[in-house]
Amino acid sequence: MSAAIKILAISGSLRRQSYNTALLRAAQSLAEPDIALEIATLHGIPLYDGDLEQQDGLPQAVSELKARILDSDALLLATPEYNNGIPGVFKNAIDWLSRPSSDIALVFGSRPVAIVGASPGGFGTILAQNAWLPVIRTLGARHWSGGRLMVSRAHKVFDDSGEMIDEGARKQLSDFMRGFEQFVRANHIRLSEG
Repeated sequence: MSAAIKILAISGSLRRQSYNTALLRAAQSLAEPDIALEIATLHGIPLYDGDLEQQDGLPQAVSELKARILDSDALLLATPEYNNGIPGVFKNAIDWLSRPSSDIALVFGSRPVAIVGASPGGFGTILAQNAWLPVIRTLGARHWSGGRLMVSRAHKVFDDSGEMIDEGARKQLSDFMRGFEQFVRANHIRLSEG
């Protein structure tokens, strides 16, 4: 039997009761048995500062997240949408992860990436997801465009404990994950091994 495929799912929200982190927990519960889906957050990552990088190198939280990406086969990004765009905290983390620029190909190059998002608003995270596309292209990752998942009115989809209670959303998430998992298998490259 082949080794499990590792997907690192990163939540772009720092909020303790984040809908996007809840969405990733639901995705984790729906993953196939041969898929190891791990969830990461952005806690502890400081604002990008070139002087800080030059003086001290990468902050520990960035180095740890980078190591987790290198140990994965694919990335699942769960993005909130703030003011019709990418949350600053999430873009900031990706900016740190792309340092030094010589690491971009190692960290992101050809790595399968999918984007999902949850929002209490009526349009889900469509504009934030669209805003991620040029970033993903610039980094050289392989964006899976075979499906879209934008959970709108998230306060009705998740209960107070963060459990996904909407069966329609659960089915949509399950279908999305099956498609992404197939894409990852088809493009399976264990980048951390060379």
